[in-house]
Amino acid sequence: MQVDGTTKIYGIMGKPVSHSLSPAMHNAAFQKLGLNNIYVAFEVEDVAPALNGLRALGVCGVSVTIPHKQAVIPYLDAIDPVAQKIGAVNTLLIEDRHIRGYNTDWIGANQALGMIIDLPASTVLLLGAGGAARAIGFGLQEKGATVILANRTLANGQALARDLNCECYPLEGIKDLNVDVLVNATSVGMTPNVDAIPAAKAFLKNVPAVMDIVYSPLETRLLREAKQVGCKTVNGTNMLLFQGVAQFEIWTGRKAPVDVMREKLFCQLDLK
Repeated sequence: MQVDGTTKIYGIMGKPVSHSLSPAMHNAAFQKLGLNNIYVAFEVEDVAPALNGLRALGVCGVSVTIPHKQAVIPYLDAIDPVAQKIGAVNTLLIEDRHIRGYNTDWIGANQALGMIIDLPASTVLLLGAGGAARAIGFGLQEKGATVILANRTLANGQALARDLNCECYPLEGIKDLNVDVLVNATSVGMTPNVDAIPAAKAFLKNVPAVMDIVYSPLETRLLREAKQVGCKTVNGTNMLLFQGVAQFEIWTGRKAPVDVMREKLFCQLDLK
């Protein structure tokens, strides 16, 4: 691609961002559609001056990652209603120095889950009470699913459950629940703690489908044991892919080349 005075700039802001897979995924998509766009990484410590800089430089859009998903909200000119409910944004669209915030994490989760279940008719047990669980929980409710929450620290789970207006259980209290799908929205099982598992194999025998948002390793112990007892499974790369697809379409107004983005993402993860 030839970078020139008409090239539109997109990027990701967070700290750290050097590990991000988003530049490779989005740049491959821009190239596939012949768009004179480029996506770069911005390591950002102070949100307010960073957003002023993005406005001044004519940057067209950015992904927002840890630790800034909540911190950017007071500085936005507008926010999507679902992102407002979630209380976090991961996508900024900048037009004429006007910044609008979106959250595509929930869209990515819903599309990934839609590969294995019919969401509007499902009861979902959601493990976790952090930012990812919050986005996924509100997104599931947007789609008409029933959410049940469980968390290791019950007080944190109950706080999120009040916002979601749903039931909440301690992790040890889930064994008798009847649900259609289990979603792990915690970091349990992530590299390097690959032997950790957030739910017992005995419980998984009664769950038709399991999604783990962890994508390193690609197949967590949770997914491996879920497959062993006959569950349908979906891994965290799919949520990562589909949230990026939604970002691309918000920024460009074009249908994203999903296959190209998937291939590039898998290459970055050495999964091809």
